[in-house]
Amino acid sequence: MPIDVTETTIRNVLTRTTGYLRTVTSHSLQPYRGCTFGNALCGVGCYVRHNGHVLRGRAWGSFLEVRTNAADSYRDNVERERRWAERRGEQFSIFLSSSTDPFVPQERKYGITRSVLEAMCDDPPGRLILQTHTHRVQDAISLLERLGQLCELRVHVSIESDRETLPGMPPPTSSVDRRFEACAELKDAGLRTVVTVSPLLPIEDPDAFFARIAETADAVVIDHYIGGDGSPDGSRTERTSLPEAMRAVDPESDTLAYRDRIVEVAQRHLPGRVGVSIDGFAGRYLDA
Repeated sequence: MPIDVTETTIRNVLTRTTGYLRTVTSHSLQPYRGCTFGNALCGVGCYVRHNGHVLRGRAWGSFLEVRTNAADSYRDNVERERRWAERRGEQFSIFLSSSTDPFVPQERKYGITRSVLEAMCDDPPGRLILQTHTHRVQDAISLLERLGQLCELRVHVSIESDRETLPGMPPPTSSVDRRFEACAELKDAGLRTVVTVSPLLPIEDPDAFFARIAETADAVVIDHYIGGDGSPDGSRTERTSLPEAMRAVDPESDTLAYRDRIVEVAQRHLPGRVGVSIDGFAGRYLDA
């Protein structure tokens, strides 16, 4: 599918959170609108493909709007948004990103995420959660080390399964091994690293998978599409081809009972460091 890449500007890049992220951070930040990973494995079940406000009649994965002034917009709005959060009795905190990936391939050309992180070094939030599906986060490690000295920083790397893909599904944005290597490098750099198994896909060897996570990350979040795709019953994802592909590998993998069994395995390997669904994204973990 051809991808239409355009440049645009935005008045306020800091969005006050609602819905799913409301208990996670006070704000979200999208350096891009759209995501060129939309045609990869993570894009098949991505909740944003159902967001008409973002799509505007376009196919998910077919467009990317580069927000060229994102860093300047952050600088222009950060103090006002910080005061807004504080008036509500909250810490000024940012989720980067919920509707795109900060490290889409075009980031190497445009450097929008890098420029935003540099702006944050000058005026940091209280907490930053950086969420990505790709090993390309390694490109920003030195900058993240600086920022980690200035605010509470967590780097979330999605690794949905130990399988590279599912029957009939496209490949992931990065191989499982490359994402684990990125986690190890982030952790070795002293950055708090969290693997997000989101959405949870069928896992071939759960014990080996979570043992590897325990070696390369500080915590894990397990998030099933039921309750995790913005609908209470997973109905958004059920409209895609992902559940059928999951069932072809493990007929029970599209149930919360499967998630609960996987959580039990994870707790054996990471006691006190396992989060489930939105609580995990917020850094709230199950007791050991």
